[in-house]
Amino acid sequence: MIPLRSTERNYARAVAAPLLIVANFLVFFYQVSMPQYTLSLFVEHWGIVPDHLNKISIVTSMFLHGGWLHILGNMLFLWVFGRNLEDLLGGWRFFAFYMLCGIAAAVVHIVFNPYSRVPTIGASGAIAGVMGAYLLKFPRARIITLVPIVFFVTTMEIPAMWLLLYWLAIQFFSGIGSLAETDYTGGGTAWFAHIGGFLAGMLLIRFFPERRRWKSWYSEE
Repeated sequence: MIPLRSTERNYARAVAAPLLIVANFLVFFYQVSMPQYTLSLFVEHWGIVPDHLNKISIVTSMFLHGGWLHILGNMLFLWVFGRNLEDLLGGWRFFAFYMLCGIAAAVVHIVFNPYSRVPTIGASGAIAGVMGAYLLKFPRARIITLVPIVFFVTTMEIPAMWLLLYWLAIQFFSGIGSLAETDYTGGGTAWFAHIGGFLAGMLLIRFFPERRRWKSWYSEE
């Protein structure tokens, strides 16, 4: 299932979410311009490698991606769920919230994979935090979602609560399954970073005040 947009109304133009999307794409274009060997060294240095951690990578890894599907999927989720949350918090608070969720997700990943030698990259943990906050702040919103059914694809309005809980359940059971893996050199998905980011978003959003979002329908003379 691919979320396309939320039915929730926005009251102001988003600034922080689009700038984050642009920043991610600029870094990605820089990545794809590199020769493969140079790119591998770049990702190993700026991505999270728990076994020999470069602390700054906890932040820089959020702006690196492993391919077109990776970045397109992440940026779509950031736009669908981040736009409403930015509208609720305001640009600066949304940016701070996003970064804190990404850091929290990275820490959870390191805790659960302390000996991993695989570079972990992507904005998924931070975006998971946005999704966790969305679950609490917009539980009655409906998400226009692209859904494959047998031999064709259609769109459906799915309640945000059910869509997000379904996504979290997938991350949880996949994460539990990954605990049985003993290979620290192979690739994979950072399931616990997703779970950690989501739960961090649910917790941290309580400390971010909402701004006044409605506009007056009249003009004062």
